[in-house]
Amino acid sequence: MSVLVYTQNWDGKFKKLSFELVSYAAKVAEMLNTSVVALSIGSVSEEELKKPGTFGAKKVISVNNDLCKTLDNQVYSDIIARVAQQEDARVIVISNNNEGKAVAPRLSVRLKAGIASGVSKLPLSLDPFTVYKKTYSGNAFAHLVIDTDIKILTLAQNSFDLFEAPGNAVIENLNLEVDRSLLKTVVKDSQKQTGKLLLTDAEIVVSGGRGMKSPDNWNPLVELATALGAATACSRPVSDEGWRPSEEHTGQTGKVIAPNLYIAVGISGATQHLAGVSSSKYIVAINTDKDAPIFEAAQYGIVGDAMKILPKLVEAVKELKK
Repeated sequence: MSVLVYTQNWDGKFKKLSFELVSYAAKVAEMLNTSVVALSIGSVSEEELKKPGTFGAKKVISVNNDLCKTLDNQVYSDIIARVAQQEDARVIVISNNNEGKAVAPRLSVRLKAGIASGVSKLPLSLDPFTVYKKTYSGNAFAHLVIDTDIKILTLAQNSFDLFEAPGNAVIENLNLEVDRSLLKTVVKDSQKQTGKLLLTDAEIVVSGGRGMKSPDNWNPLVELATALGAATACSRPVSDEGWRPSEEHTGQTGKVIAPNLYIAVGISGATQHLAGVSSSKYIVAINTDKDAPIFEAAQYGIVGDAMKILPKLVEAVKELKK
């Protein structure tokens, strides 16, 4: 018996998200008195494959096949299912990001496994197996019972701290024949954004709303983001007006993010927007309206004119970095 964690990689490198998953899986394995097996799919160096062992994985299985170069939901779910059966995994941990949301349901069907999506805490109980998750756009929480033999948990990003457990994981290169008939995705061209921090990777995000009043007023916000090493984002109305690029739109209908720090400038805090950012560890709100809903979600709030506050924040950040 084991806990299997699928550790996604980006161009052969693991990110903090992967280590969060391993840390979480290690704690679940401790509760079940078993061990963690990490699965990596694609071309990853041996040095990189050692890293999950630092966070509690006892074994790292690497599946590298030419057909795995591009994410294909059917191929990946087939590989994870076969490794889960080989390792007698009773709990499978996957990220609740786009890839996890694509793979987990297929995996659930293949393994006849119950699935809990977007969990944010360790299981509350093992018998019955009960997990905690937010619901209704983060306005409520639910205790979900999974009664199948195999359980699949997708972990909400940035909801679990890293726990280092120094150790050397056994690395196993597994040669799996992939059924070519499963391969449905063909990538004809790939264009990657460079020179800009991606929203989904950012630890800090500075976001603006209609309270910025004009696209011409965005420079102080961008300056703050640059000083903090942060990504920039915006609310839907700003994106709809063409003030900012659509890829910066955060919220229920945009990108769902969970940075360590989310600074909302001139954003009222509509339910749809908060649904996409409510998992942030800390929210700082800057708004002229003291009754704006964003202040209910924020840990820290500043009531005032952003055009006066942002330059002072930039100055303070630069002073701290000297």
